Order: sequence, then C-alpha cells, then structure tokens
Amino acid sequence: MLPAAVDLLRCPHCGGPLTSNLATLFCASGHSFDIARQGYVSLLPGDAVTGTADGAEMVDARDALLSAGVYRQIADATADAAERSAPADGCVVDLGGGTGYYLATALDRLPDRVGLSLDLSKHASRRAAKAHPRAAAVVCDAWRGLPLHDDVAAVVLSVFSPRNPAEIARVLRPDGALVVVTPTDCHLAELIPKLGLLSVDERKRERLDEKLRSRFAQGDETVLEHPMWLDRTAVSNLVAMGPSSYHLDSDATRERIATLAEPTEVTASVTVSVFRPTQR
Repeated sequence: MLPAAVDLLRCPHCGGPLTSNLATLFCASGHSFDIARQGYVSLLPGDAVTGTADGAEMVDARDALLSAGVYRQIADATADAAERSAPADGCVVDLGGGTGYYLATALDRLPDRVGLSLDLSKHASRRAAKAHPRAAAVVCDAWRGLPLHDDVAAVVLSVFSPRNPAEIARVLRPDGALVVVTPTDCHLAELIPKLGLLSVDERKRERLDEKLRSRFAQGDETVLEHPMWLDRTAVSNLVAMGPSSYHLDSDATRERIATLAEPTEVTASVTVSVFRPTQR
C-alpha cells in the first residue's frame, strides 16, 4: 500500500485517519485492516454484502480483453477528459475501478498524482494494486460511504460503474471533476440480438442526468463510436466480463459465439461526460 495513498483514507467505522505499519492499517480508535500480500486492503464494514462483486472468472475475462487493447480508445478518451479537467492538486479516484486499467491510463497523463482504485471485488483489487506504480487498491462498496477524506480527489472516474453522487461530491475538491463513461444504445449492437446480451436502457443518459443534477453541473461531453474487429476469444471475454454473464446459459452462448464470423465487426459506442460539483 502506497504511503501517500494511506493519507487519503479514513476508517470505515469511525471516520478517523488511518496509519500504516506496512502490514496493517489502523486508526486511533483501535480498528485495524490487514494489507493483503497482493497489495490491496479491504475497508469493508462488517455488515457488507459482497454478492454482486465480480468473481475471479469475470475479472480474468476483463483483464484479458483490456490487456489486448480492445477498449484502448475508451481508456484514452477517459484519460483525455481527466487530463483536461483536473485541478493542480488532488488524487485520481476510480470508482468500480476493476483491474485498474482506466486508472493506469489516466495516471500516465497526470504525472506525480496518486491513484486509488475502489472496487467491491477482491479479485479485481488484486490486479488493480499492481496496475501502476502510483496506484493503490481498496475494496469497498461504492453505494455506501467511501473510505476517503473530504476534498482529496482532483478527478473521480466512473467507467461503466455505479455512482453515489453525495459521496462523490464529498471526496471531490470543489474545483475537481467527475468523468463518467456510459454506453450508448449502439454499444455492442451487433452482438445483442445474436448472443442475447442485455441491451442498454434507452433512458440511461436521462437517468444519469437526473441522478447527478442535484450536486453536479455538466461540462464537456464527447461521443466516441468506432468499429472493433474481434475474434471469438475476444467476444467470449467481452460477454464473460459483463452483466450479461449472470443471465446467459454458458453452453448456449459458446455455441452462438462459434457461429460468428472471425473476426466479427462490433461497434463500441460510449459517451464521456465531465461533471463539476456544485454542492455537497
């Protein structure tokens, strides 16, 4: 665990600052949290429910797909927005940071910044802890209070991940930025009917605006859309890493993927939006 990252964290039980002795994080009230040998730390409260966290197979699939560069343009567009929007001071926080791929790309554009990947999955956090020399990984629940002090973040990233507006506004500096990446209804459009994938809600963008409006004002927005030429292995990883994997029969999905042309053209289509905090 990076010493600079420890200074950003607070105890999930009492809210007090945390101190590290290399193997453990602890607060003055006596709460302690072991640092895993893979480098991440879990700051989940005792009553946390982790049933929705990504499992090992989902994380393996995501790591394989992202490492192959399939979503590189999305990562670059996210990092561009972070670089343009970041104030002079503060860390970079990635909510639902997964393997740390998007965080690492942003940190490459923002020298000397510390990055924090926050995710409910310990399997993802193991990889995120090693994603970048200036990145640290924390297991926590984005729907609950984030284990971060007030005003520590220059940029908060939310790439295909859940958002808690009140907590994001609390941890962001007043001049900070929230960068949100959401799929459009064209994202993966070729695969949805062929493989029975979940489709994107037509009101997804409208609901995003409604959710954030009370605490954020929208700034820049970019629609990124481009074709991806994927072999069947990449398609399998794309399906296995996403929410559709919970609903599909694995044998039937493999049979459908086997009928696809190789490579097959698949559309990537996302909106990259920047929001500025207006109130806590």
